[in-house]
Amino acid sequence: MFPRLFHIGSFYLPTYGVLVASGVLIGIWISVRNSEKQGINGDDAWNLGILVVLAGIIGAKILYVINDWSYYANNWREIFSLNTLQAGGVFSGGLIGALLMGAWYMRRHHMPGLRTTDAIAPGLAFGHVLGRFGCFAAGCCYGKPTNHFWGVVFNNPLAHDVSGTPLGVRIEPTQLIEAAAEFCNFLLLTWMLKRKKFDGQVFGSFMILYGIERYFIEFLRDDPGRGEVFGGFMTGTQLISILLVVGGGLIWWLKSGSPKRMPVQNSV
Repeated sequence: MFPRLFHIGSFYLPTYGVLVASGVLIGIWISVRNSEKQGINGDDAWNLGILVVLAGIIGAKILYVINDWSYYANNWREIFSLNTLQAGGVFSGGLIGALLMGAWYMRRHHMPGLRTTDAIAPGLAFGHVLGRFGCFAAGCCYGKPTNHFWGVVFNNPLAHDVSGTPLGVRIEPTQLIEAAAEFCNFLLLTWMLKRKKFDGQVFGSFMILYGIERYFIEFLRDDPGRGEVFGGFMTGTQLISILLVVGGGLIWWLKSGSPKRMPVQNSV
């Protein structure tokens, strides 16, 4: 739709990058505020947020390359190309990378794992909202052709050059659908955080909600790079979505009988 905010000569400012960066910063800010309300040190929360974001970016790119390995295996230089760098990556891969880095950092700094992830979950959802608006601006993560009235038409050649977005065709606005779903998740998770009955309730809910949401949105996606498993029965992203739902369900099952630990307020 609008891949570049402005350009001067050969320099340009990509809309996708600005929106993703804004989502990261606002998401971390929300997470730190929530963490402090949960009795978690704010500095630790900031450091955790920055490391998780970096791990998420790397994880998203790695899964993007893995899912489209049939292409990259014969064009390995493209892994480090500008087109791959500008591509949005796969959020599920980013989530896995973020979880692994987060688990390592929280263990190393003795942070309460489930209480910390509860505090982070709403910020993660909100950051994803702005990220999907960035995808819509860039034209990546596009949907299948549709005759529905809500379909959108991309006409900017830059979207096609960078992301392969089909031009002049009415397609499903998968980016906006996911942004709307994640905003609803953000509101619900924020509401739950103030009323949770056990540690892990909010993050487990995020895993379940996002897993269900992403599983069904995959049926509307038409961009390459999501991979196939079980002989094409489902995409790699759908498999990860199922695992997220199972993981979130296990957190609820194992922790729902545990009492919520009262946060210790930090002294000023």
